[in-house]
Amino acid sequence: MQAEPERRHRLDSADSRRRERIQHSPNFRAGICQNPVPTTMMVPGKTAEVARDWLANGKLRVPPAPLPAVSLTGESFAAPAADDPRLVWFGHSTVLLEMEGQRLLFDPIWANRSSPAQWVGPARFQPPPLPLEQLPELTAVVISHDHYDHLDKDTIRNLAEMQPRVPFHLPLGVGAHLEKWGIDPERVRESDWWEETATADGALRLIAAPARHFSGRSLFDRNRTQWASWIVAGRSHRVYFGGDGGYHPGFADIGDRFGPFDLAMLEIGAHHPNWGQIHLGPEKALLAQRELRSRYLLPIHWGTFCLALHPWDEPITQLVAGARQNGGELLTPRLGQIIALNELPAFADWWTEVDGHGE
Repeated sequence: MQAEPERRHRLDSADSRRRERIQHSPNFRAGICQNPVPTTMMVPGKTAEVARDWLANGKLRVPPAPLPAVSLTGESFAAPAADDPRLVWFGHSTVLLEMEGQRLLFDPIWANRSSPAQWVGPARFQPPPLPLEQLPELTAVVISHDHYDHLDKDTIRNLAEMQPRVPFHLPLGVGAHLEKWGIDPERVRESDWWEETATADGALRLIAAPARHFSGRSLFDRNRTQWASWIVAGRSHRVYFGGDGGYHPGFADIGDRFGPFDLAMLEIGAHHPNWGQIHLGPEKALLAQRELRSRYLLPIHWGTFCLALHPWDEPITQLVAGARQNGGELLTPRLGQIIALNELPAFADWWTEVDGHGE
C-alpha cells in the first residue's frame, strides 16, 4: 500500500529539482530553452512556397519498394568489441554503438508511426530490422530531444521493462516525459549543455553539447525542454551524435574542444531551404563533419519516415555527390548492417537497388 505514495513523492521531488535546474540554466531565458544562435523555424513569407513543394514531389517522398536490409536477431551480437567501434543503423536516427566494451542506443524508435497516435501520422517505410525484444544488453540509452521521431513512449516503456537496469541520458526537462510514463527517476540522467556524465563503470564519458533545433510534443509546450547533441569519449575513441538540428558555429568549437572524432552521426533528411536553420541537410552535414574533425560521417534522420518535401533518396544522393566533389569519408550501411570502423565494407549505393528508383 506504500508503493504508490512513495513513488508519487519521488516523482514530485524529481520534478521540483528538474524545474529548478532548467530555470537556472544559462540556456533558458524568457520561459523557454534557447538556441546557441538566433533561430527562426521558417523563412518568413515562404508558406506558399513550402505548400507548392509539398504538392510537387508527391509519391517520390516514399520509396516504391522496401529498402535493402539485413535481418538481425539477438544472436547477431557477440560481446562488444573491446577496442573497435561497431555500429548498426536501425533507421532514421536510431543507432546502436558498441565502443570500448559498452553499448549505447541513440534515439530509439520502434514505433510504426512518428506521431502521438499510431493510427495517423507518418508511417515507417518498413519494420525495423531487429525486434525490440531482441536487442542485446545495453549500457545506456541516449536521447537528443523530445520530438516524436526521436522519443517514442512505447519504445521507451518497453525498453525500460526489458532492460530494467539501463539508464536514460537526456537533455534538461525531457526526463519529465519518462517519469510520467512510469520510468524510475533514479534511471533518468538529465544534462545541460557542456555537462558531463559517464557510464556506470566510467569507461565512457557522455557530454551534452549544443544543438540548433527546437522541442515540444504539442502546440502548447514549444521549447519547454532542451535539445542536445552528444559527445561520447572513451579511452581510445570519440564519437559525436548530432541528433537533430541545423548548422551553427558551435560545430567548430566542439571539434576544437573534443575532436578529432572517429565518427560523427549527422542528420541529412527533412531539409528544405525555408527551414534550413533547424535542419542540416547534406551540404551542411559535410561542413559540420569537417569542422568537427571527424574521420567518418554516418548519415542519419532519413530513409524511414516521410517527414519532408524532398524525394526519399535525395538526401543520400546529394550527400554522396558532395563528398565526392569536396571530400568526406562516408559510412552508408544498409538497415541492420553491422559495421566495424576498423573493417569497413566496400562502398555500396544500395538505395539505387530499390525497385522503381528514379521514377
